[in-house]
Amino acid sequence: MARCSVRCDPGGGDPLRRGPSTTRTAAATFASVVAAITALAAITALAGCAGPGAGGDATAAVVRDAPRGPSATATAAGDWHGSVPRIEVPRPSFELTDTAGRRFDFARDTARRATLLFFGYTHCPDVCPTTMADLAAARRVVGRRIADRVTVVFVTTDPARDTPAVLRHWLDQFDASFVGLTGTPAQLAAAQQAVGVPVALTDQAASPDATPGDYLVSHASQVLGVGSDDRVHVRYFADTTVAEYVADLPRLAAAL
Repeated sequence: MARCSVRCDPGGGDPLRRGPSTTRTAAATFASVVAAITALAAITALAGCAGPGAGGDATAAVVRDAPRGPSATATAAGDWHGSVPRIEVPRPSFELTDTAGRRFDFARDTARRATLLFFGYTHCPDVCPTTMADLAAARRVVGRRIADRVTVVFVTTDPARDTPAVLRHWLDQFDASFVGLTGTPAQLAAAQQAVGVPVALTDQAASPDATPGDYLVSHASQVLGVGSDDRVHVRYFADTTVAEYVADLPRLAAAL
């Protein structure tokens, strides 16, 4: 499970506000994203993929450094860039509420679409904003034709602070197409169990000087990759690069 490396900012979930152990300045963040998108655009052009043109402005968010090396190298069976299930796993089924207050049936509302699913929270200072920024950057690089066939779903593990409005504002800073979901603690626990990840734990005692509303949440850091055939093909982890997502998104969309 991922655990925020520093105390989360109780004043809001701004992805540019990170703790001292993971801090990156806005200028460095902007530069790294531009470098990543520029490098990846060249990679995908050589591979015959469309250039940037879909998704939100990833340069406004925190991302890791540009992808390592000139291309992505598959690390799992079937040439996927993550962990591949040993048995056939169907698209998970659970119901939550989206940021507009509507019921969201995950299995039904994402059926026959490539889907990337992640559990996290907006006050997270590290893995959550970097993962969302990486997914936003990958969507920009693969181009609209592929990006429009991929749904990114972010499920909060901190419903007390992540109101629908807070969740929507935070996700829009990465990509306005990202789906945000919330629910009761019991519903969120059931959703995590349906996906097969550990249920998130709130650490109210993260620091002796912690104030109300100032706490960490330990949560799974994996991104579930579901294909358009409604099967789970791959699980990605926090060290997955933008280049690796770019290499896999067309396959998820085509269910190859």
